[in-house]
Amino acid sequence: MEEKVLIIDFGSQYTQLIARRVRELYVYCEIHPYNNLKVDLNSFKAVILSGSPFSVRSEDALHIDLSEIKGKKPLLGVCYGAQYIAHFFGGKVIPSNKREYGRAKLMEIDSESLLFHGVDLGSQVWMSHSDTIETLPLNSKCISSTADVKNAAFSIIDENLYGIQFHPEVYHSKDGKKIIENFLLNIAKINPDWTPDVFSEKTINDIKNKIGDDKVILGLSGGVDSTVAGVLIHRAIKDNLHCIFVNNGLLRKNEFNSVLDQYKGMGLNVKGVDASDYFIKKLSGIDDPEKKRKIIGKAFIDVFDQESKLIDGAKWLAQGTIYPDVIESISVKGPSATIKSHHNVGGLPDFMKLSVVEPLKMLFKDEVRRVGKSLGIDSKLLKRHPFPGPGLAIRILGDITNEKVKILQEVDSIFISGLIDNGLYDKVWQAGAILLPVKSVGVMGDERTYEQCVALRAVESTDGMTADWVNLPYEFLQEVSNKIINNVKGVNRVVYDISSKPPATIEWE
Repeated sequence: MEEKVLIIDFGSQYTQLIARRVRELYVYCEIHPYNNLKVDLNSFKAVILSGSPFSVRSEDALHIDLSEIKGKKPLLGVCYGAQYIAHFFGGKVIPSNKREYGRAKLMEIDSESLLFHGVDLGSQVWMSHSDTIETLPLNSKCISSTADVKNAAFSIIDENLYGIQFHPEVYHSKDGKKIIENFLLNIAKINPDWTPDVFSEKTINDIKNKIGDDKVILGLSGGVDSTVAGVLIHRAIKDNLHCIFVNNGLLRKNEFNSVLDQYKGMGLNVKGVDASDYFIKKLSGIDDPEKKRKIIGKAFIDVFDQESKLIDGAKWLAQGTIYPDVIESISVKGPSATIKSHHNVGGLPDFMKLSVVEPLKMLFKDEVRRVGKSLGIDSKLLKRHPFPGPGLAIRILGDITNEKVKILQEVDSIFISGLIDNGLYDKVWQAGAILLPVKSVGVMGDERTYEQCVALRAVESTDGMTADWVNLPYEFLQEVSNKIINNVKGVNRVVYDISSKPPATIEWE
């Protein structure tokens, strides 16, 4: 049996955080929606049930057949998962008459419970539910309580089954990682062997077996994901990998040449294709962000189709798709709502006649960086901030023109260079500038101006699923603002975005 964990998703906003905490413990896991569980249960050593925005008491409660899991595999139910076990296996769940949301403390802990080994009395946890477990399921016992929640955690005797009404995966649960570790290592007896070296070795062998002597085309972006994917594939098939870096006219200032220079000496077979005029022309007059993305996506396919025909025997297209992209392409209640459509998920048009290979599709962003480090990729490249697939097109609110692109490139260059020069770049997960579709009055010298406003954005995050704005020094922001206004013609106002995700997104479009 493989040492891996199945996370069954009931639609919780925190499900990916559960996976991240499991992976941080060097245990491999996969997320699958409860209503599309097309997996071999025998291949998983333990199961975690996620939370959910739904109630187990409602008519539209989310149901799952646990007959092949409950009592047969170590099982941890989190929030909705715990209430589901209680409600449908002999217990009772009722609406809570107290507010069970936010911080709470574990006031009682069963010291003999393996789940709470090493967890201190009074440990802070994070609650997020409107129902509560009044009566425990059959043959179970309470193993923890808070001041307001009697059955904060329970276990079913002789089943290796645990339920908790709080979220151990979130940052606010002080010993949450320890609780998850106890479940995985002490209860499920899983060997923590999911390491970057193991992943790289297995992936390279899988690529060799899958690709054989075929040729592969990879679209490089200069970013972490495509670069790590390229090195992995190159280790497997050498010069049968053909990398293409496309200038879509929406890159950062001088990025096309600097990225091509960056790849020199890495052994990759890289070709630069300048298609900037083609992309800008296609985007002319388009101001809807979703239309922009679709136009850029189709233009990339057009370019790659043309380039693939120049490579005799090319049968595969490699993509740097990562796990959040894959998860966001499925959902518990049918197709996901379209937040943005630039993820590399969904296949290729039939006319391209290329199969897709995605060596990173089971990794989170921080795992990609760790794999890159194990492969010996330069740390400067691995620390490079994420950059959106559609480039500056979604940082220019409104229609796209060459003049707007040039303005934003200059603003962005001053901002990013300033972060680097002041030792702030590595303290930020992602930063960039946004050109707003508004003008404001200003005064330069004795003249009145009516020019563009730009917003600066810098966030802290791990993989982009949640993010908080960075409290950059006022002196730095003042210096950057002055430099932008004094050097970029057409801009007379600079603002700083202090919105977090959620509720805002990292990008503005």
